[in-house]
Amino acid sequence: MYLRKLELKDAPLMLAWMHDQSVVEKLKTNFASKTITDCENFIKASWEDKNNINLAIASDTDEYMGTVSLKHIENSAAEFAITVRAEAMGKGYSWFGMEAIIEKAFNEYGLECVYWCVSRANERAVRFYDKHNFHEALDIPATVLDRYSDMIDLKWYSVLKGDDFTSRDTVAGCKVIHIKTIPTVDAGELSFFETMQDIPFEIKRMYYISKVPEGVRRGFHAHKELKQLLFCPYGRIQLILENKNGREEIELSDPSIGVVIDQCSWREMLWLQKDSVLCVAASDYYKVEDYIRDYDEFRKYID
Repeated sequence: MYLRKLELKDAPLMLAWMHDQSVVEKLKTNFASKTITDCENFIKASWEDKNNINLAIASDTDEYMGTVSLKHIENSAAEFAITVRAEAMGKGYSWFGMEAIIEKAFNEYGLECVYWCVSRANERAVRFYDKHNFHEALDIPATVLDRYSDMIDLKWYSVLKGDDFTSRDTVAGCKVIHIKTIPTVDAGELSFFETMQDIPFEIKRMYYISKVPEGVRRGFHAHKELKQLLFCPYGRIQLILENKNGREEIELSDPSIGVVIDQCSWREMLWLQKDSVLCVAASDYYKVEDYIRDYDEFRKYID
């Protein structure tokens, strides 16, 4: 997945999410009245607009999956906005688009602050931002608030240049750990972890998954009792976990970051980069009876 400029070929898929009630029901704009011409005009205008940056979130096959924006750029600040198609939800596109546009805001466009708001009634959006450790902002300028004077019960967020907004402690209740890493000048790094010291179980099996093409999804199972540590020593992999705590995702792209899955969790892994490697340390030997490979069966097991 990657960001690119909007293209006219994106208009039909853009119109599709605008007319999808599951996507737009909590949004401010009345998208139901939009037409294909409106979408095409918006795309054309985005090519020359200097005060608003609108980019497409594209799949590895260049399919339009949503739009991410920096709006009202002024005074070294901009308002963030993102909308993805229903087909893209839960697959890492929202977080990728947000992370990528904020990185551009600070490193490419020279901004100092990015802010945004959502209705507190939009539980899906609030949960998404809260789980990624964004904090509620209380000092939003009056000129910004005036744009939303007709809306009530909004929750505002902001991120400043230099904030480490990618740092997380948990994903779906599973602990994110920092694997001990020793750097050597001009000779790379050595990372290591120890049984019952850094991870809360004895290791009985190690395995790794490699040579996976970009865009491929693996996993689609849960374990009843098995505990695991997952980490990515090379590349970028989106890990999606679902359990009694909900469904959350995290990108594994730092060799010193791992996730300990110590509860029954449905997992899916999306390869964001070709030939990325996923390593797994497991608490027990392979046991076919410990697997749950049917999603409906998994939901019944944890409910």
